[in-house]
Amino acid sequence: MVQILIIEDDMNIRSNTAELLELEGYATLTAVNGKDGLNKIAGCSPDLILCDLRMPEMDGFSLLAHLGKNPEWKRIPFIFFSAKSEKMDVQKGFAAGADDYLVKPFELVDLLNAIQQCLLKGKIS
Repeated sequence: MVQILIIEDDMNIRSNTAELLELEGYATLTAVNGKDGLNKIAGCSPDLILCDLRMPEMDGFSLLAHLGKNPEWKRIPFIFFSAKSEKMDVQKGFAAGADDYLVKPFELVDLLNAIQQCLLKGKIS
């Protein structure tokens, strides 16, 4: 079963996203910020990471930079999901190394399509 790590500081978004993905057949782990997420990744390497941008302690960009330093972790498909919707924000997310970028609020079908595409494409380094 595909395991997805959801890193989001908003409890409602985090739990709702986890519930929706579990109903679609995915196993989920959750983390409240990038630091917590990094600890979870070290404990069990997820198949995909869905991560908010702005969070306390460690934001999504810092987390992605940490992942890029580890050869195993940088191969994990990474999707930003954020309320930051300006074209420049999206470009910055891709430039940082994200495989996709979803703007909140998003439709479930868009999230599922992004996950499917990232899992099919995988990370090539």
